[in-house]
Amino acid sequence: MAGQQIDLATLPVQQLSQVKKQLDDEVQHLTNSYQNLRTAQQKFRDCNISIQNGVANSVKDKPLLVPLTSSLYAPGKLADEEHVLVDIGTGFYVEKTTGDAQKFYNGKIEELGKSIKDLENIVNGKANNLRMVEEVLRQRMLTGQQGGQAAAGAS
Repeated sequence: MAGQQIDLATLPVQQLSQVKKQLDDEVQHLTNSYQNLRTAQQKFRDCNISIQNGVANSVKDKPLLVPLTSSLYAPGKLADEEHVLVDIGTGFYVEKTTGDAQKFYNGKIEELGKSIKDLENIVNGKANNLRMVEEVLRQRMLTGQQGGQAAAGAS
């Protein structure tokens, strides 16, 4: 069914219901993916802000908390304000200058932005398809009810 056009008016109600369910599932999955991309993009923005605010001369000799896990922090001091460790994925870290790290994160933010735009267009298209199927299904149900009422009135 993917990639082809189908005249919804020719489909039986049961098949329309199946198409609606499939589109519901697809829209839900794509919406979750969209949210995950937005979350990842925000994390990269947060990394950039951390580099701008956290790796500055003003915090050089001040004590700070180093995150070991999402809920465990250890006291520490900033050893070098010119270099940072950057998580490049799958647990690999690379030492970069703060400028290179910001370029890396800006590139990731831009890349995710493009993916988000593309996914947004796909979600909108699927949502429009879903609305069309729902409308045809609603019309069919109304005609079915009207036909049933006319048959009941004739007897």
